[in-house]
Amino acid sequence: MTHVGQPASASATGTPGSAPGSKDPGVPQDSGHPERATFKDVIAAYVGLTKPRVIELLLLTTVPVMFFAARGVPDLDLVLWTVIGGMLSAGSASAYNCVYDRDIDEQMRRTRRRALPRHIVTPVAALIFATVLAVLSTVVLWFGVNPLSAGLALGANAFYVLIYTIVLKRRTTQNIVWGGLAGCFPALIGWTAVTEQLAWEPVVLFMVVFFWTPPHTWSLALRYREDYRNVDVPMLPVVKPAAEVGRQIVLYSWVMAATAILLWPVADTGWFYPVVAAVLGIVFVADAHRLWERTKRSEDLAVIRPMHLFHHSNMYLTLLFVSVALDPLFTR
Repeated sequence: MTHVGQPASASATGTPGSAPGSKDPGVPQDSGHPERATFKDVIAAYVGLTKPRVIELLLLTTVPVMFFAARGVPDLDLVLWTVIGGMLSAGSASAYNCVYDRDIDEQMRRTRRRALPRHIVTPVAALIFATVLAVLSTVVLWFGVNPLSAGLALGANAFYVLIYTIVLKRRTTQNIVWGGLAGCFPALIGWTAVTEQLAWEPVVLFMVVFFWTPPHTWSLALRYREDYRNVDVPMLPVVKPAAEVGRQIVLYSWVMAATAILLWPVADTGWFYPVVAAVLGIVFVADAHRLWERTKRSEDLAVIRPMHLFHHSNMYLTLLFVSVALDPLFTR
């Protein structure tokens, strides 16, 4: 299991558009030398390498699918081992990402307080940490869950690190579209953890997350487009006008909402899931259209308010997957 696109949390510091090297009130300046860190600081730094908020989001698309696959409450020991293995896998992928991206993380306001830019953890130590997590994840999932789930998690980790982080991220505007595939694997892992085989139901949920990732990430990238521009990462909002970004967000939102409804006939769900999916889809698509209308009027972030859609995208995915888990309980 790995990262769903870009980080799920985005605490803004400083003002949009300020140069990376400028004195930014509220953001401690990096001296380029190791900080004097306490033991607590070091532990917090290693935890930070795993990007806990991303792990939360990924587990959200794993555990509900286990309930759905079991058509009720799955074996709780199985859920525990799947969660532990998933956390280790997602943490490993994030740590590898932090090692590779440490050069641009030092320059971006959103990321300059991570462990590597602050020199609390060395790149070698972070690399070892990421590798240990990957090995532990594979062992836990292989023996505690099943080999298929372990293989899917390892494949997702490798795809995120090798394909997205190293190959796509700094080379194409489609980086998050195809790189985001790695973040879709938790739906498959949750299903195979229970059934030990793949099926069309988790594939539909896989595709929901695939189409959800661009609107989620591009709304965040709109907010931090100057950061990405300053480090030459060609996120779509960096190379295209805001109105074009808004248009593409709308297109992906429509397809996402339609794909979510598709689970109803494919999985023969009860009434609860399609009702929730339809309401959530209507609200999200309407939000995306409002964002697009604002981008047509202005390039000003204060007018566009992209973080509104970003936060709503998190809520959409949360409620949709909760409804996946609850549908068998309400309608069996």
